[in-house]
Amino acid sequence: MPNRWKPNVTVAAVIERDGRYLLVEEQTSQGLRLNNPAGHLDPDETLVQACRRETLEETAHVFKPTALVGVYLSGPGSAGAAADTPRGRLTYLRFAFCGELGERDPARALDQGIVRTLWMDIDEIRASRAIHRSPVMLRCIEHHRSGARYPLDLLASDFGAGTQRA
Repeated sequence: MPNRWKPNVTVAAVIERDGRYLLVEEQTSQGLRLNNPAGHLDPDETLVQACRRETLEETAHVFKPTALVGVYLSGPGSAGAAADTPRGRLTYLRFAFCGELGERDPARALDQGIVRTLWMDIDEIRASRAIHRSPVMLRCIEHHRSGARYPLDLLASDFGAGTQRA
């Protein structure tokens, strides 16, 4: 089937410390937006590897995912996704992880488009809904706050050299 529909697979890190969450402020076609450290799954990469990589690229922090917070599907018609933009016509399948944040590497530059990292509490995040990049960003954080945690061994990857867990 040459025109088979495929969602965009993304990963996100839900990182909490002392009641505050690590977010990134990034430049988008709609202006500055807030998001979890997040990005797309690359070829031959597990979901956990993608989350580690994206968090390092966007925050300059090493991140070790320890649990899956949830899996989220958003697409055309989702809040915050204008239907007349390319992003509004796409469907995203997001895997959100929580885990252990390492120290920041001050010599490492942030990924292109990332303006800065910042820590916000839940009230600040809720109050900033108008500038959330993804309609599921807050949902991931709310699920984390409610205690949602699933073992990483739910996720298996098979790239031909045997099955990899997480």
